[in-house]
Amino acid sequence: MQDKNTTDRTENHPGSSPAYANYVLGVLFIVYVFNFIDRQVLSVFIGPIKEEFGASDTQMGLLAGFAFALLYTFAGIPIARLADRSNRRNIIAIGLAVWSAMTVACGLARSFVHLASARVLVGIGEAAGSPPSHSLIADYFALDRRATALAIYTSGAFVGSALAYLGGGYLREYFDWRTAFIVVGAPGLLIALLVRFTVREPLRGISESRAATEANSTFGETLKYLVRSRAWVLMMTGFSLISITSYAILMWGYEFYGRIHALSPITIGNWMGVIVGVGGSAGTVLGGRLMDTLGKARASRGLRVTVLVTMCGFPLGVYALLAESTAHSLWCLGPFYLLLNVYLAAMYSNNQNLARLEMRATAAAIMLFIVNIVGAGAGPLIVGALSDFFAPEHGVNSIRYALVCSVILGALGSAIILLAGDTLDADLKRAHA
Repeated sequence: MQDKNTTDRTENHPGSSPAYANYVLGVLFIVYVFNFIDRQVLSVFIGPIKEEFGASDTQMGLLAGFAFALLYTFAGIPIARLADRSNRRNIIAIGLAVWSAMTVACGLARSFVHLASARVLVGIGEAAGSPPSHSLIADYFALDRRATALAIYTSGAFVGSALAYLGGGYLREYFDWRTAFIVVGAPGLLIALLVRFTVREPLRGISESRAATEANSTFGETLKYLVRSRAWVLMMTGFSLISITSYAILMWGYEFYGRIHALSPITIGNWMGVIVGVGGSAGTVLGGRLMDTLGKARASRGLRVTVLVTMCGFPLGVYALLAESTAHSLWCLGPFYLLLNVYLAAMYSNNQNLARLEMRATAAAIMLFIVNIVGAGAGPLIVGALSDFFAPEHGVNSIRYALVCSVILGALGSAIILLAGDTLDADLKRAHA
């Protein structure tokens, strides 16, 4: 039971104000927007970079995927451990400054190796973004609002990707890829100051009127605690596979429409910006509302409904990739991408809910480690390698069939997540016992 001192501190703490909580969410949303602008702009310039450095699709998949994701995922664990012990606000601000500076450095690269090295450092900086942000949001928003809050935060990924497509398409049409990296990286340095001087660190557990224990769990204890949940294991397995689909579309969708449908850079940027920005954001927020509404009585019901909605989109995804008509392809990709992201809020909220208070940043980092090493890391690489593999027989259509393979993997992942509903409610009771 919470003691009187904790109650008094909770009532007088700025985190207890709904208006301020919404402000913090807005700032973290902006941070995540810049996270994905800096991450995603590379996808717009795969063609020019490949041409300048004489790289293959496999090498570009490596640059877009593992060069970023490998240290992003590994660095996320120690950074999250630090976030579970210290000021999360400061960690986010420092990480934002680092990845913004390294994005600028990408634009100054003079070789493929230099570009890959800067890309690795972007990943290290971005590792300081989401785990502490997830933990902060869990402390600012109670259980019945948390999935929606995390969905709004997560939608920053799609808004950032959309801005990268829209702005990147214009920059590709009129400028070179180096200018693009410098232009999108520099503003993040100012946003880092906004985080540092306007976001306050809340008490851990304030949104649930609970206090974290004095003892901090080790990484091993946190992982062991989460793995004991069958629902968590199934969710992470399925989440990883769907992430292959998501990152494959994000990183290779621009090239797909350039190679297969011969659209201009600005046209692709406009279409992909709307599809990813509007579709991804709407799908994620819809999923958050469904999870908060349907999951009040039983979390498993919210999870199952959101995943079933996502499953409805995979046939549209396959058709969008195989359609010969450009209009049919684009108009099917839109609803597919919206439905593809409905399940996301259920993943993020249940991952936080299944962890103890002092484990939450680390739990977010473990989730992101698993998902990003498979999705952000392997996803673009798998598509690039399959494209090179299919190229001798299918020529330019190789990218089409490589992306279809990624969609099939996502469909399998959604079926696995559906099974997690069998034990989710019981596992959540254990976490809050």
